[in-house]
Amino acid sequence: MKKSLGANTILFPTPVLLVGSYDAQMKPNIMTAAWGGICCSNPPCVTVSLRKATHSYSNIQLRKAYTLSIPSEDQVKQADYVGIVSGKKVDKFEQLGFTPIKSEVVSAPYVKECRLTLECEVVHIVELGLHTQFVGKVIDVKVDEEFMAGGKADISKIRPFAYDPVSSSYYGLGEFLGSAFKLGKDLGKEVDAND
Repeated sequence: MKKSLGANTILFPTPVLLVGSYDAQMKPNIMTAAWGGICCSNPPCVTVSLRKATHSYSNIQLRKAYTLSIPSEDQVKQADYVGIVSGKKVDKFEQLGFTPIKSEVVSAPYVKECRLTLECEVVHIVELGLHTQFVGKVIDVKVDEEFMAGGKADISKIRPFAYDPVSSSYYGLGEFLGSAFKLGKDLGKEVDAND
C-alpha cells in the first residue's frame, strides 16, 4: 500500500543547472538551481524557478536573459559551492577558476568549463509563490566538440548529474537502459505518441 507524503517537491531526477546572468554593472554571476527543465519543443524553451531573494533573480529580471550551463560529474563540488554562496558577496567565477564567456546571442554569461550550455531569452515570467518561473526561449545550444557523437551532444560524454530533493544529495545518471519510442513497442498495439 502506498503511503501519503503530502504535498511536496519530490520528483526524480531533478537537473543540476548553473544559471548564468549579468547584474547592472555587467558583472557575471552563476548560481545552482534544480527547479528547472524543458517546457516546450517548438519553440524550444526551458524554465528555471528562482526565489526573489537570489542575486540571479534580480539579474534575470533586469536583463531578460540567462544561460544554463550543465556541469559534469567531476564538477559536483563546484556546482554545490555555487549554490551555497551569494553572488552579491562573492565572485563565484573567480573563486572557482571558472571562465565567464559572454554570450553572443543573449545578455548573459556561461561557464566555459561546462560541456553543454543553453542560451536563453526570457519570454514569460510566472509568479508561483516562493519561486518565480522564468521561461526562456533557447536561442542557441553550445557543446564542446569532444563531447559530441554523430554531430549531437552525447550524454555519456557530458556526464551530467542529478539532485535528489529528498536527501539533498547528488547522483550520477547511471547506465543506458534502451532507446525511447522503440523499447516498449512490443508491449501492445501501436499508439500515437501524441495521445
